[in-house]
Amino acid sequence: MSRTSRSQRTHEWVALTLPESMADFRRRGFRTDRYETREVLEQHARSFLGGFNEAATGWRDVHERLAEFPADERGFAYEGAAMHARFRDVVRLGRGGAVDHLLRGPGAGYPHLVRVGTGWWRGMGRLGVRPARGGGLLRWLSEDGAGFAEAFFGGARAIGKRCAGPPSARWLARVAGHGRALWFVESGDVEALHRFVAARPPAARGPLWSGIGLACAYAGGVDDAARRAVVEASGPHLGDLRQGVAFAVAARHRAGVVPEHTGAAAWQVCGAGPDEVSGWTDVAARGLEAREDIGAYLTWKSRLRELPQDR
Repeated sequence: MSRTSRSQRTHEWVALTLPESMADFRRRGFRTDRYETREVLEQHARSFLGGFNEAATGWRDVHERLAEFPADERGFAYEGAAMHARFRDVVRLGRGGAVDHLLRGPGAGYPHLVRVGTGWWRGMGRLGVRPARGGGLLRWLSEDGAGFAEAFFGGARAIGKRCAGPPSARWLARVAGHGRALWFVESGDVEALHRFVAARPPAARGPLWSGIGLACAYAGGVDDAARRAVVEASGPHLGDLRQGVAFAVAARHRAGVVPEHTGAAAWQVCGAGPDEVSGWTDVAARGLEAREDIGAYLTWKSRLRELPQDR
């Protein structure tokens, strides 16, 4: 194949777009009977796909294009754009610098979502993509993204299969992504979430509740009563739930837009306002910031689980 042909083939791959129909819960096999929550969560999924497609078709103006998304949806759009950016770097053998570009300028407000987005290809089992380098502790949110992708395309069966596997450091990080996806799979039905998690091996329950907490606080879609029910249902894993909520609050706070449902989750689950809860993630990271090993990432999460339980 000539150099010109290879270049054209690479361009075609980089310009790949995703159909909006992928966000349809009925097509995914997710819960469709909880209409109001489904509508909210499907919109988040559409924003993700929209972010991917805007990045694929207008990479030179990617930040300007992502700025067109509503402020409270923009994080999902950056997550989708990050999936594209990681793909862009991989097909260019790591020389594209696309992920780094996405993290500059306005993208500096979305480091959590960008790192999550880089993990999607791995969760889909495509291209043998490894975690992108850089990012410090946030690097390992790519495992969360990989877990979410596995569940988004594989549903509850994929979650159950992964949870039954042998525990490891990466397994813990990825199962948390399954917990986040489970919020979408069950459309925020707390009773269904509780039943599902309770039926999983003990080692998987904490990470699953961590992911549920993150989705509850970041994606939302439920009311105060449902959030109170989530707290009660988490039982001995309240610390994991709070850790996930803290991650979500920090991500929203960093972007400068904290939706009402995120603030409500901070108060109801963590017993403090968004500013304080976001600050907890910085305190827990002290002495770990420069490290990129997964052990440091898990230590960070462990410290957050040890937040005062009397709040």
